[in-house]
Amino acid sequence: MDNHFDSKEYVKIDFSKTKIKKGEYDNCTFTNCNFENTHASNIQFVETEFIDCNFSNALIKSSAFREVHFINCKMIGVKFNECDPFLLQFLFKDCQLNFSSFFQLKIPSTQFLNCNLQDVDFTETVLTNSVFANCDLRGALFESSNIEKSDFRSAFNFNINPNHNKLKGGKYCKENIAGLLNDFKINIE
Repeated sequence: MDNHFDSKEYVKIDFSKTKIKKGEYDNCTFTNCNFENTHASNIQFVETEFIDCNFSNALIKSSAFREVHFINCKMIGVKFNECDPFLLQFLFKDCQLNFSSFFQLKIPSTQFLNCNLQDVDFTETVLTNSVFANCDLRGALFESSNIEKSDFRSAFNFNINPNHNKLKGGKYCKENIAGLLNDFKINIE
């Protein structure tokens, strides 16, 4: 039972009540849909947009996200580390991603634009050439992460230890450089 959905629009559907069909969604748009606490596992999303959707605590085990854009979505507690890592590619704009996990994922060139990333787990994540534009990273965990050539110039509230992460070529501004020095217990005035 292989379902293929191409260029379809889904508006104001509550998938916590109406189960999402398994299959491949190509070039589809989901607007104002609710995926909260749903089982959205083993589904393929390709070149798909999610706009004003709620994905909080959704189960996405083995689901594929290829060239997927999330815009103004609430995605609290989502375990992206459980999705299919093959050709994984996201863009997040104006999203709430608190308490989500990207543990051990390879997601270079990911754009996080105006996102709330508090307490997000980026442990052992490859985020080279990524952008964290105007993102709140309070409590976000970077441990053995590769964030080389990533742009943190307008990010804030981050704590990244240069001894435990790869930072070469990263972009920071003098206003947020303290986020690289917190673990050294020095006073910056």
